[in-house]
Amino acid sequence: MPVQQLKEFLEAKAVTYHCLSHPPAFTAQELAHHAQVRGDEVAKTVIVELDGKMAMLVMPATWRIRWDRLSHILDTDFVQLADEEEFKDRFPSCEVGAMPPFGNLYGMTVYCCEALTKQDQLVFASGSHEESIRISTDDFIKLASPMVISQGFRRPDAPRPAWLRKVS
Repeated sequence: MPVQQLKEFLEAKAVTYHCLSHPPAFTAQELAHHAQVRGDEVAKTVIVELDGKMAMLVMPATWRIRWDRLSHILDTDFVQLADEEEFKDRFPSCEVGAMPPFGNLYGMTVYCCEALTKQDQLVFASGSHEESIRISTDDFIKLASPMVISQGFRRPDAPRPAWLRKVS
């Protein structure tokens, strides 16, 4: 869904949005920098394979996936990062790595990190590395209909559990 199609989709749903033009951003953290927002406000889109089916994870740019916990919470034996070659055709009008967080529009289940839903607004790639969209989190949830999950993600600055800490 190129930028124009995404705008038309949002307008058809009567969603207020703001387009942000910026230098090329190839990571969610770069997008946060160019959009001048905190990384927690940027929706990072990650395509995964769950028992052989593609799905979309949407989480704050500052967070990471905890594969073991994600597998447990999704009750699956097999979860891994999808290969771009395997899913790029699902997003024919998007630049690789700039997919908007609406997997439901591409026939994918969307799983959203609960922490992302606590933000007032979200910024996300719009199908282009040079343009992003800002909408309210409530509108994102209405449009994407994600399954909100509280486990399977971790802030990089979160303290490690005691059993993982190095004993000196």
